[in-house]
Amino acid sequence: MSLPSVKEGQLLWTPRPEFAAGSNIARFQAWLKTERGVATSDYASLWQWSVTDPAAFWSAIWDYFDVRHDGTYSRSMSSLEMLGVRWFEGARVNYAEHLLRHASTVESPVIAFHHLSENRSLSHMSWHSLAAQVRILATQLRALGVEPGDRVVSYMPNVPETAIAMMATVAVGAVWSSAAIEFGVRTVVERFAQIAPKILFVADGYCFGGKPFSREAEVRQIIAGLPSLEQVVWLPYLNAGSVPPEGTTTWQQVMARDPVSPEDFRFERVAHDHPVWIVFSSGTTGLPKPIVHSHIGVLLEHLKLVHFHINLGPQSVMFFYSTTGWMMWNILLAALLAGSAVVLYDGSPVYPGPELLWTLAAATGTTSFGASPTFIQMMQKAGLRPKDTYDLSRLESIIVSGAPSSPETFDWLYRCVKQDLWVTSQSGGTEICSGFVGAVPTLPVYAGEIQARMLGMDVHVWNEGAQEIIDEVGELVVTRPFPSMPIRFWNDADDRRYHESYFEYFPGVWRHGDFIKINRRGGCYIYGRSDSTLNRHGVRIGSAEIYRAVERIPEIADSLVVCCELPGAGFFMPLFIRMKEPFVLDQGLRDRIVAVLRQDCSPRHVPDRIYAVDLIPYTLTGKKMEVPVRKILMGWPVDKAASRDAMTNPAAIDYFVRFAEESIDYQWRATPSQKDRTA
Repeated sequence: MSLPSVKEGQLLWTPRPEFAAGSNIARFQAWLKTERGVATSDYASLWQWSVTDPAAFWSAIWDYFDVRHDGTYSRSMSSLEMLGVRWFEGARVNYAEHLLRHASTVESPVIAFHHLSENRSLSHMSWHSLAAQVRILATQLRALGVEPGDRVVSYMPNVPETAIAMMATVAVGAVWSSAAIEFGVRTVVERFAQIAPKILFVADGYCFGGKPFSREAEVRQIIAGLPSLEQVVWLPYLNAGSVPPEGTTTWQQVMARDPVSPEDFRFERVAHDHPVWIVFSSGTTGLPKPIVHSHIGVLLEHLKLVHFHINLGPQSVMFFYSTTGWMMWNILLAALLAGSAVVLYDGSPVYPGPELLWTLAAATGTTSFGASPTFIQMMQKAGLRPKDTYDLSRLESIIVSGAPSSPETFDWLYRCVKQDLWVTSQSGGTEICSGFVGAVPTLPVYAGEIQARMLGMDVHVWNEGAQEIIDEVGELVVTRPFPSMPIRFWNDADDRRYHESYFEYFPGVWRHGDFIKINRRGGCYIYGRSDSTLNRHGVRIGSAEIYRAVERIPEIADSLVVCCELPGAGFFMPLFIRMKEPFVLDQGLRDRIVAVLRQDCSPRHVPDRIYAVDLIPYTLTGKKMEVPVRKILMGWPVDKAASRDAMTNPAAIDYFVRFAEESIDYQWRATPSQKDRTA
């Protein structure tokens, strides 16, 4: 018997009156009315005020959360121009100080971190212990000569030590950057070499799917590729007896010093434009973009996000399945701003079985559970019904992020997890380390629909003529500035690359590269990338990284890769290659391509299928036609997807038209067997 179908936009949940009334956003609305004289009758009017008068809105956020700062500011924002806007100029803050703010107000046993990994049993860390370890490491960083503005980087798994290293780095005013430990050497060096780090934190390896993966050789190669390094801190995580490279110090040695009292420790409060971290987002050309965020910008955005759109508080426990190379790791740690406990997990989400994360949620009393739609789809296919097995009485919300969510995803969560559940879908990006559209605890939930545009985010849908459209799919644009915009790209002279990335398509307006639809009640639907960035299982990958790896193989002359979103949160990422004469694509070459991508990039960079083509299509200006090819594979008519008049060789597109016509059933390839995934 087939399950009943759920239609897009079908009403699935309405918040209980006491849940809505007790939400953080409802308390904020009451405060606005009393303290600011701003009366908002519903969320729509609150959002409208927040984008109509952003200076007043962000000033209210500053005061409502009593941001700790030195200095004074005369205005919350310098202008309404998106490029060059300055926030709370004159004030000095520290993001890590606010992450640890609750440590001084809770009792000693109160938990800040729950942690589980495949090679560590479930453990817990109190707020007091977390703050104490951050103070020790920050003091040691200062002793090592780390100064405000210096870069400190990490090649570590999702463990408490990585979080402590991040907070200690930020606490002293240094600039943090992180790469996931599964990344290959070239991918890591291409990122970190751009920012010349002084300190590197590394682990000796990790476990995934029941298998150990030593990274000792990779670490040595990364160190050799970063001549700016002055110190490497080695964490023996996979093997307690691992031998660190010569000249490095171990985590245990760095942390072996007397405690530092809160009274004797000083957080480095920094200026409005001081970098807090550098996150990387890859494009289709050039090296990955080193995106710089500020302390003030991230602090204000995350205070708003975790309180009003995730509805966290001191009694909350937040989990999101993420690696340290994805901005969702940063957002997970931002839950500390609300006094919430955080659940860190390192390993496969389905090892030793597909129920693993639900077991973890029950054991930690998780209230807000986060994962990608792909993970939910795996649970659905495994036939799980967590509500029948686990005590999820504390679970209040599900955060589904990283890719578009289908109505079926929502339906499974309500049927198999919990009926009274706030299912939230979010969409944003590494570029802003937050979301543009997302959840609101006072609004109902409709199948497959993101509830609303987030506060302070002046999001609209434009067609190619820069006209706003409703109930139609178009480009996601933001027409007014917001604090967590990048302050710049690292080493980007005159902000040229920054401007080209987001403000060139619609001059002066942020064009994000997502297809979106907003309906008349304000509900939002994301339909995947409108540009050529690859969205693989929720993590964005730059095609340039794949091209640099693949096109070093002697037999390959050229290549093109796209990623198609499929119904049910699936993905299909084919790689098309043009061979040099007289070589042909055989299984041996396929295996080498897979091995190169795994080693130089990461397992996420491995395509679902590899095809040989005679020609790679290019525009007259020499750009690979990734977007038109992706549109054709997604079913667009060729005349709407590509202009033959703008092509160097119009015949090159014909292969992809035939491919789409002859492969109507290609959707099955989005979830092939493990053997197929490496072919």
